[in-house]
Amino acid sequence: MSNRFHIEKLGAQGDGVAATETGQVFVRYALPGETVTAARQKDRAELIAVLESSPLRLEPACRHFGTCGGCAVQHLQPAAYEDWKRQKVVDALRSRGVEAPVAALVPCAPHTRRRVVMAARRTEAGMLLGYHEAMSHRIVPIVECPISRPEIVARLDALRTLAGLVAVSSEPFRLAVTATASGLDVAIEGSGELADAARLKLSDYAAAAGFARVSVDGEIIVEPKKPVVMFGDIAVAPPPGAFLQATAEAEAAMAALVAGHLAGAKRIADLFCGSGTFALRLASRAEVHAVEADAAALAALDRAFRFATGLRRVATEKRDLFRRPLMVKELDRFDGLVFDPPRAGAEDQVKQLARSAIPAVAAVSCNPTTLARDLAILVAGGYRVTGVTPIDQFLWSPHVEAVALLEKPKRRR
Repeated sequence: MSNRFHIEKLGAQGDGVAATETGQVFVRYALPGETVTAARQKDRAELIAVLESSPLRLEPACRHFGTCGGCAVQHLQPAAYEDWKRQKVVDALRSRGVEAPVAALVPCAPHTRRRVVMAARRTEAGMLLGYHEAMSHRIVPIVECPISRPEIVARLDALRTLAGLVAVSSEPFRLAVTATASGLDVAIEGSGELADAARLKLSDYAAAAGFARVSVDGEIIVEPKKPVVMFGDIAVAPPPGAFLQATAEAEAAMAALVAGHLAGAKRIADLFCGSGTFALRLASRAEVHAVEADAAALAALDRAFRFATGLRRVATEKRDLFRRPLMVKELDRFDGLVFDPPRAGAEDQVKQLARSAIPAVAAVSCNPTTLARDLAILVAGGYRVTGVTPIDQFLWSPHVEAVALLEKPKRRR
């Protein structure tokens, strides 16, 4: 049964929101100002028809939009899209009482995403390779992807063949594909245990097809060319499946904000440092203490540092900052700090940081909600947020990155 809805606004996940007598209803792919018919089930509804279209509505850039769940708002006019993403950060800060100027969104261009995670599954009709349908485990096979770097899209057939060589059963599995300077780095997870004959076929095909590296569940199967990414001027060979900012352009924008804010610091702590996204850049002007729980990522950072020239000292420490945050006495030897935690944020670490005397702090986050919580803790501890910059590197999705810059006045002796 269909219902008629008037869409008042865009929700946090990109759904159109309609007010009804029984509460809000979220209509996927509907836009503000539209009148639509949709099939309702509790507080969600599937769009059937647009009766009155919004002037903000555009023709989607991809033929898979509407079935593939990777993009939520590909049909939204760019200026409105950028305002929506910025407002997500504004609203998150406001919900925690954090007052700070929020800059315009740093936009993301199509065809720039260098790391994508695809799903694959063997079927009677052949290998499926693509993305999951929205709110579903069904895999939508893709032949194009306007968010991804061209070198990834150009190898979709080769990636599908690669997936077929590792698929042990009909169970779905993941391929994290990263475009590096050496070629595609493919990290496969959950495909099943490979027999010796399958390993040999996989190695031969990957080398012949020009892949830089293929790993399965963290084990390198073949590595004809060591994958290399550039963090500024420093070449880094990340471990299989390593975290990497989704686009090089967004990473550069974040790094510029962090480096500018910490320009006067002589000793900097980089917490949740990964393979050195910020640490290796900052080391051109300051000593850096880089802390990370992932030993392989730290090893990649250390190797890059040792082969680089012109850098100040970079010390690494393997430490789970969720279980064992740096304490106040450890923090007070630094005069600058950057932290870039996972989506859960860094609540326990931030509680220690709030008590420290570090004058300049940069907070990087992919989750405005946990960022706002962490900033509220720092503000309560005497910090002032001088600015927040939203950065888009997840084009047409609900996700938004942000960099917040904070200062604390020096203590009087």
